[in-house]
Amino acid sequence: MKVLLTCVGLLGGSVVLGANPVIMDAADPHAMIEGGKVYVYPTHGQFENKFYVFSSSDFETWERYGPILDFSEIGWMPENKRPWAPGIIERDGNYYFYYSAGPKPSFIGVAVGSSPVGPFKDSGKAIVKDAPSFEAIDPMVFEDPKSGSFFMYAGGSAGATLRVFELNDDMVNFAREIEVETPERFTEGAFMHHRDGIYYLSYSHGRYDRDSYSVHYATAVSPLGPWTYRGAILESDARFKGPGHHSFVQNPVDGTWYVFYHRWENVKGKGRYKNNNPKTRRKTAIEVVQYDEEGMILPIKMTNRGVGTVRLK
Repeated sequence: MKVLLTCVGLLGGSVVLGANPVIMDAADPHAMIEGGKVYVYPTHGQFENKFYVFSSSDFETWERYGPILDFSEIGWMPENKRPWAPGIIERDGNYYFYYSAGPKPSFIGVAVGSSPVGPFKDSGKAIVKDAPSFEAIDPMVFEDPKSGSFFMYAGGSAGATLRVFELNDDMVNFAREIEVETPERFTEGAFMHHRDGIYYLSYSHGRYDRDSYSVHYATAVSPLGPWTYRGAILESDARFKGPGHHSFVQNPVDGTWYVFYHRWENVKGKGRYKNNNPKTRRKTAIEVVQYDEEGMILPIKMTNRGVGTVRLK
């Protein structure tokens, strides 16, 4: 199902705006640019057991597709699990949609489709489960431009432990797990991107419903570390709280990098913020990312103006 949402559109509690925030009631946004469009895959508090995807050709006017995956149709899924924190990647014409199922005990699953907007068919099993000092959440898959290997980064919250797996060609099973260090101030929401020979592992720190929630990063000369901690990218300020669980995309037209992230609005103090009020629910926003001469990410100021109209082809 496709629904057009203009800059003042309202549907099912989700407001899509031309300026920040761009998607209401949308946390953990994983963004992907392909074919002149950006696709955003978020967690929805109100949609409970379903995932949806939003797409735009200009970062301003959005279409909602879905549901692209319904937990009620997944046979292996234990009862009372909710969909969280998805990630997607394309390989050889197929799209692999990785997702978390929680609360604890948590699981990571994967579904496969032939289009960025699905529908996706689940693989039929959990590919990662909770383990001691590890919570199976927040999957993100990265294709290493140097080796051509695909790595899945996962973990966080309970245990705040990062694990990395190399995927087989089928993108469902693992060739191996690779032991890596957990970087400084890591809590959850790992995301990997590569720029000019530098690997950037960024992640959320703090508790998701408090002002401590923030985005930090470390760099390495390989996708597996060792990591050099570089500091915070996004932190709470007087207007917006708890920025986190983000993704980076690069515009193929002009090379500009953007970060998609969620934040709490209309809240005060240090938390705990509530996701049951439409005015305060987590919302997806977008900002431009800038790097210094040494390739380090400059701290990002959260804005209401957003990034305006962006040409993607």
